[in-house]
Amino acid sequence: MAPVTRDSGAAWTDPNCPVARTLDLVGDRWALLIVRDAMDGARGFTEFQQRTGIARNILTDRLRRLVERGILERRTAPTGRRQLYALSPAGRDLFTVVVALRQWGERHAFAPGEPHSVLVDEHGAPLPELRPTGSSGDLVDVDTTAVRKVP
Repeated sequence: MAPVTRDSGAAWTDPNCPVARTLDLVGDRWALLIVRDAMDGARGFTEFQQRTGIARNILTDRLRRLVERGILERRTAPTGRRQLYALSPAGRDLFTVVVALRQWGERHAFAPGEPHSVLVDEHGAPLPELRPTGSSGDLVDVDTTAVRKVP
């Protein structure tokens, strides 16, 4: 599916900012929790509802939006009785975003020692902290980067 553009009728909060556009597409907490659960193997409506506790009408709306925006793909189950949802390539690209949110939450949303889930790799080891790097390979942060605005 092609990226969502202004031509598709989307109303952008800040049309020239990639962060604002991303939030316009997937910034709703329910949408991000659905994406999180799709990454963790949820496929059916009932699975998403049980995992998130979201109301049926809101879940229906968010699934529809995520499909329209190219983040999820909808398929008919082999039985033909229900719809299944899977991450599209664009949805899979949100993995790093979800990991970054998770790691921020681990650092700032829990008291020291408070239990929480842990994302582990194929060897069962927790993922190392995501660290952005610049073109030279050095770590970058808010003090060493700048946004180049569109004229």
